[in-house]
Amino acid sequence: MTDRIRFGLVGAGGRSDFFLRIARRMPKHFEVVCAQVRDPVKGKAYADRWQLPVVNTLPELLEREELEFVLVSVSQPAAAEMIASVASTGMPVLTETPPGQTVAELERLTALTHSGAHIQVAEQYQFQPLHAARIALAHDGRLGAITQAQVSAAHGYHGVSLMRLMLGVGFEDATIHAFGVGSRLMTSRRRSARPVAGKFENSHQILALFEFDSGQFGLFDFTWDQYWSWVRAPRVLIRGTRGEIVQDRITWLRDSQTPMSLVLERVDGGQLGFLEGYHHHGFRFGEGWVYRNPTVPARLSDDEIAAADCLMRMAANVRKGGRFYDLAQGAQDQYLSLLIDEAVRTGEAVQSRPQAWAIKN
Repeated sequence: MTDRIRFGLVGAGGRSDFFLRIARRMPKHFEVVCAQVRDPVKGKAYADRWQLPVVNTLPELLEREELEFVLVSVSQPAAAEMIASVASTGMPVLTETPPGQTVAELERLTALTHSGAHIQVAEQYQFQPLHAARIALAHDGRLGAITQAQVSAAHGYHGVSLMRLMLGVGFEDATIHAFGVGSRLMTSRRRSARPVAGKFENSHQILALFEFDSGQFGLFDFTWDQYWSWVRAPRVLIRGTRGEIVQDRITWLRDSQTPMSLVLERVDGGQLGFLEGYHHHGFRFGEGWVYRNPTVPARLSDDEIAAADCLMRMAANVRKGGRFYDLAQGAQDQYLSLLIDEAVRTGEAVQSRPQAWAIKN
């Protein structure tokens, strides 16, 4: 895609900043045409900070003829209403996660899509390089039928999304058993602050076992400390009938007498004196690539690569049709995440049921 992707932005929070930083680092690919910030004072400060046109109302934003889509990046309580406001005008929407806080909100948005509204969800974790490589290998046949995925890499709907994609379960219903575990942990860094020396805090972990109607199993396991802690690492295990993926190592049976084992190799430029400039190239597996970074040569973190990939896929979605992660997928992730919360709260197993968005393929 050689011409720039032009989109509008609703919101002025931390995640809005996140997408603006990506656009700044990839000016040949992205142009944020205009942002909408409801508060005039905040909007003026945002315009000055980012040197970006800012308007205060949605109609003013939608008047921009060059918009291909609008990225909605607002607080969770405000998301569903704003998505509906944009989508009901016919403008394609890329929304941050989750698209709604409740099943009722997700149902209302689903009704809009059934009437033709164009809503895609920026569920970026599947496009983080290592996760993307794992998902590709899980479904290339060498592991056989995938029977189990244990995911301890992201919270709530993000972790559920990864688990569903690794298993390939789609909208299969599941029985969910879940509980919380508390433990003590020395504090480490946070998003914007260094830790207080020698301080301990309570660490809260959620464990949820999914028994899918397909006969597959998923284990969701996450503690919020994992995002920032130096001593709480993410973990992924994907098992199939012929092999498994444990972190970055893939082990499988080529036949009953021939075990194989290889490690995913991360390839980054600009290291060890190489003068091409620092950026991520992708992951190699054996003699070939299993993941290639679509943002080369931009200098982005893995999560920024994933979010930029969402923007590229949204543009291709608008220009050429098809879908990459539509409202139905994002709604199912949030629905199952809500059921985890219910199972933890009640101490009882809960059973998912087919929802309005969960159309069987």
